[in-house]
Amino acid sequence: MLIDTHCHLAAAAFADDRQSVVSAARQAGVSTLVVPAVDAAGFGEVRAVCALHAGCAPAFGIHPLYVQQADEDDLDRLRAALLCSSQGQQPVVAVGEIGLDFFVADPDVARQEHFFVEQLRIARAADLPVLLHVRRSIDQVLKYLRRIRVPGGIAHAFNGSRQQADEFIRLGFKLGFGGSLTYGGSTRIRQLAAALPLTAIVLETDAPDMPPAWLAGERNLPGELPRINDVLATLRGIDGRALALATATNARAVLPRLRSDD
Repeated sequence: MLIDTHCHLAAAAFADDRQSVVSAARQAGVSTLVVPAVDAAGFGEVRAVCALHAGCAPAFGIHPLYVQQADEDDLDRLRAALLCSSQGQQPVVAVGEIGLDFFVADPDVARQEHFFVEQLRIARAADLPVLLHVRRSIDQVLKYLRRIRVPGGIAHAFNGSRQQADEFIRLGFKLGFGGSLTYGGSTRIRQLAAALPLTAIVLETDAPDMPPAWLAGERNLPGELPRINDVLATLRGIDGRALALATATNARAVLPRLRSDD
């Protein structure tokens, strides 16, 4: 069964039909959804959504595009949320979504880096992997990962070079691929996803964002993961079922708190 390693199921875009979205994904063969938070205010909603829907696993973090609204108390809220998980509540499988984003106009680099560094330290203390946002910031993200070693994780929506990919792999990370590789014009992503070691790849949708080619401009859904899997299998010249099994195995290896029944 497929694992969607990055799905924003708690987003408002799913407020009206979340149950049917999850049911459709499971019927399509997606057994597990990793649901990251983007800010401290959303930790409770992510936990509640994951508790309500079987096969959903929470991750807590402060997204780089939300750090302008965050403060130091939010870092304490993150520590507290992870502590609750260790005391018997639903297991949090990663710290995320965290990272850096230098694509936006006039990014507050210092503030992004501060929250990224502090969350890496929190992840290290909690012995948790991280879900990384790396848009236009891969080299800077890698710089901090070398300084603050965490138990691996996933470079979400990876769109870097082979050299950068190899460095993530060396540091214990998997690389997340999703809808972007379904576009014929995404030459670099398609070539990289076809050439990387199979053990380095996990699948994701980033739903409701980053729709595949057949949903361009529309809401993305976790139930699209099987078709994304099939596109990648074709690019790699392997059987789709073998790819699904391999990427699920990779996801469980890098996110060891995923339950075996998820």
